[in-house]
Amino acid sequence: MMKRLVVVLSLCLAPSAFAAEDVTEVWKAKCKSCHGDDGKAKTKMGQKESIVDMSQAAWQTSVSDAEIRQVISDGSTRNTKMKAYKEKLTAAQIDSLVGYVRTLKAK
Repeated sequence: MMKRLVVVLSLCLAPSAFAAEDVTEVWKAKCKSCHGDDGKAKTKMGQKESIVDMSQAAWQTSVSDAEIRQVISDGSTRNTKMKAYKEKLTAAQIDSLVGYVRTLKAK
């Protein structure tokens, strides 16, 4: 009985570990070139387009998860270089990216 419980718990917990790796890969593939590894946008494109530093506490508190999700899904009205990803990413990937953006908050 205990062995089955361990197997079931392992299977339940495993997807979250893979999800964390997956969102990091999505960030690297789709977001890093403009927003950088840390969300500070200290990249060539980030500086050229005056992209906001998403690690700033003020930005983190002023923008809702729904707003982040909408920009990822539909693109930005402030910066036309930020294209919509709703056709390229699944809803789960977009939700994971919203959570990932929240981890960028400067300590």
